[in-house]
Amino acid sequence: RKDAPEYSWKGVLPMMMNSEFDNLFQSLKKMRLSGMTEELERQYLDPNSDLLDPEERISRLIRAEFELRHTKKLNRLVKSSNIRYPQATIDQSIEDPKRNLDAATILKLAQCSWIQEKRNLIITGLTGAGKSWCACALGMAAMQKMYTVYYSSTEYLLQKLHSAVNTKELMDQMDKLKKYDLLILDDFGLMNFDLDMCRNLFQLIDLREGRASMIIVSQYPVSEWYDLFSSHTYADATLDRLTSTAYRLEFKGESLRRR
Repeated sequence: RKDAPEYSWKGVLPMMMNSEFDNLFQSLKKMRLSGMTEELERQYLDPNSDLLDPEERISRLIRAEFELRHTKKLNRLVKSSNIRYPQATIDQSIEDPKRNLDAATILKLAQCSWIQEKRNLIITGLTGAGKSWCACALGMAAMQKMYTVYYSSTEYLLQKLHSAVNTKELMDQMDKLKKYDLLILDDFGLMNFDLDMCRNLFQLIDLREGRASMIIVSQYPVSEWYDLFSSHTYADATLDRLTSTAYRLEFKGESLRRR
């Protein structure tokens, strides 16, 4: 109302310094609103806080809580992702002419709409060209948007599935792997797939097809993948599901390790 008295924070926090402030402070802590608690304390200790209007002060409290929760969740996602390079980012190096990369496509992929579309990404190219780093950078971009990610070398993951002591343990591992929004399989093609590996790889990809995304990283072109499979029946079924709607990146530049 026009005749309502103008509200001011001036003098309020000092009055709360003893019991009222302590009660409010402790209430926020009990509700586990750590971000708000820390921001309220900052405002209380800041001699210039009275220069902010009430809306800005409340806004800062909410933003502090949101950012803290976002950071904590991101840290949990990164820890559980097993990602090889958590420091990986999409930076200006993708525009280096010597790397001969499709920078525009990489930047679009970093927006993660393809993960929402449940599509796959295949990254191929020479050893040391930065394929794994790029895959991890895209994985980090996905986690920034709160997608769940899991990273593994292809050989390690298939060996882990192969070592399941019984069908129930195998299915439990499969169920866990199918729930990640993004599964990154690195070093695809460094080993041939025996019948058991063919079966497990097919089952994993079949469980995820149309439901979640994958990044497959390989130093071999897709045209050579067929011969990795001991069973051509599994090769046809697996590669059709994996590649039919997948985006592709090819790394043609010189080895970053040599540089």
